[in-house]
Amino acid sequence: MNRPSLLSTPVGRLRLIAMTEGVSFLLLLFIAMPLKYLAGMPLAVKYTGWAHGVLFVAFGLALLDVMVNVNWPLRRSAMVFIASLVPFGPFLIDRRIRESELER
Repeated sequence: MNRPSLLSTPVGRLRLIAMTEGVSFLLLLFIAMPLKYLAGMPLAVKYTGWAHGVLFVAFGLALLDVMVNVNWPLRRSAMVFIASLVPFGPFLIDRRIRESELER
């Protein structure tokens, strides 16, 4: 059976962006922030923070796309959004997102 690519569906795009945004959040928290405060390297936070911000906006737009085009309930969308605010949250919620895609 041929599985569709992650980028071929709105939910697949959301999952990919959420994973990328989650990685950028962890890099910001566990690498860039210690470099800034322990090693005196503020540029680590500047560039990592900028990239994370762009990815977070892309995540928000992808979530909005899924809400509109896949008709996700507000409760599910809110749960995914809140998970994106917590370290490791996007990785923990990915299974539920994948299962909701398979329901269709």
